Amino acid sequence: MKRPFSETLSLLLVLIITARNALQTQTLVAWRAVLAEFAAQPNPLFGAFVGAFWTIIGVATFVAVWQRKAWAGKLLFGAATGFVVWYWGERFIWLSPQENAPFSAIVTAFCLIIVFFASKSLSREAHERDIENPKTE
Repeated sequence: MKRPFSETLSLLLVLIITARNALQTQTLVAWRAVLAEFAAQPNPLFGAFVGAFWTIIGVATFVAVWQRKAWAGKLLFGAATGFVVWYWGERFIWLSPQENAPFSAIVTAFCLIIVFFASKSLSREAHERDIENPKTE
C-alpha cells in the first residue's frame, strides 16, 4: 500500500532529526574535554544525554511509523510536540538571541503541520484496517 505524502515527509523529518541528534551526541562525547575547558552551556554530558534520548525516541518513532503500528500516530505527534518544546526551551534558556528566530518559528510551524496531518492519517488508517484473522464465535 502506498504511503500518503505527509506520512513520507514525516518519516523523512524524523530520520533527519534523529540523525542530527545522534551526531550531536557523538560530537559532544568526543569533544567534551574541549567544551568543558571553555565552560560551554549546557554541560556537554547533559547535551549528550539529551541527544541520546531524542535519538532513541526518533528511532522508536521511525520504526513505529514505518511498520504502521496502531499507536504510531500518537507517538509521532507526541514526539514532535516534545521535541519542539525542548528545541524552543533550549533556544530561550541557553542560546543568545539570534536573528533567525522568525525563520525558525515558520519552519517549526510548517513541520508541525506536516506531522499533524501525518498523525491523523496514521490514526485513521489504524481504525480502517481490516483484521486479517478475525475470531469467530
